[in-house]
Amino acid sequence: MLKKKNRADRNSLNSLFKKGKFVVSPSLIFRYLKNNDKAIKISFIAPKNVAKLAVKRNLLRRRGYLALEKYFKLFPAGITGVFAFKKYQDDILIIKNEIKDILNKIN
Repeated sequence: MLKKKNRADRNSLNSLFKKGKFVVSPSLIFRYLKNNDKAIKISFIAPKNVAKLAVKRNLLRRRGYLALEKYFKLFPAGITGVFAFKKYQDDILIIKNEIKDILNKIN
């Protein structure tokens, strides 16, 4: 799990959805904005249309954060972003590959 200071808060998420750019993969959407800050802030969202039960949504978020740990330092400085699940995908290897592909598209 990422530290709280490395996760995007609600206020930044609202501006992300209004002004942010996005990159799409088969089971993830990454919305992001580049800021002047040096901090990298990234969060995961699992909407109700992906998994009805809160237990399943929390599992998806935890798996996402676990997959992100390896690639977190590779994101550009000053980026605020959010990964949103498009479909239920709890295989960590697939999530890692999609994060790596999205990272390659951003850089």
